[in-house]
Amino acid sequence: MCGVRGSTPAPGPEFVRYGGNTSCVAVARGNELPSLVLDAGTGLQRLSRTMAGQPFRGSILLGHLHWDHTHGLPFFPAGDNPGSRVALYMPAQGDPEDVLARAISPPHFPITPGELRGDWTFHGLDEGVHEIEGFEVLAREIPHKGGRTFGYRVSDGSSSVAYLSDHSPTSLGDGPDGLGEYHEAALALARDVDVLIHDAQYTREEFTVKRDFGHSAIDYAVTFARIAGARRLLLFHHDPPRTDDQLDAIVAGYRTAPVRVAAAAEGMVVEL
Repeated sequence: MCGVRGSTPAPGPEFVRYGGNTSCVAVARGNELPSLVLDAGTGLQRLSRTMAGQPFRGSILLGHLHWDHTHGLPFFPAGDNPGSRVALYMPAQGDPEDVLARAISPPHFPITPGELRGDWTFHGLDEGVHEIEGFEVLAREIPHKGGRTFGYRVSDGSSSVAYLSDHSPTSLGDGPDGLGEYHEAALALARDVDVLIHDAQYTREEFTVKRDFGHSAIDYAVTFARIAGARRLLLFHHDPPRTDDQLDAIVAGYRTAPVRVAAAAEGMVVEL
């Protein structure tokens, strides 16, 4: 886990244990260096330390193009490197490099994506099954406010991870408990996975006034994990003001849940 925060980074002593960087998860085989990265928030900077001085040679999958999922791209020394090879994928919506350049280009930023050093290529991804860096990747569109958004399921043939970092299930209706629908696209990604990484930005109380902000309630994520048959749930995309102590208390409240629940933290390594 390189970044687990949502919306904006959260610096300060109250956020040290779980971390304040925004969304980024690196995937590797065994003792190999990571070759597949899910999202490129400010947490992407951490991956360069993991690379032990080596340039990154692999692929980055963006779930969507909001700032908190792209801001790390120009601050990624292992990728912005003459020796790098980076294939960047995003939900298809026009020329991918041009779409990304709307946020990363003058006058908003000094350079464009095409000026990153190394061998960078930019690709639009459609729904379906893809082979990327030797992994089977299922991409499905899920509801989230403000642009086309994908969730991903990544498998190496023996284990699987589902990644739904930003998920607004109330966009499809209130569902049985008022927190959103347990809909087919999300269930296809998460069914029987070893680890589910899921948007859990708001408590039930916060959700009553923020249900239209584009994210999930923590209770939804836990119930969804149970319905999908996930073996383990990592709460993700923590609200910026959510402190370490508050996250500890939230996780403690799910000790008896029918699925194993933990809060994702920067530096966390999950072995499958």
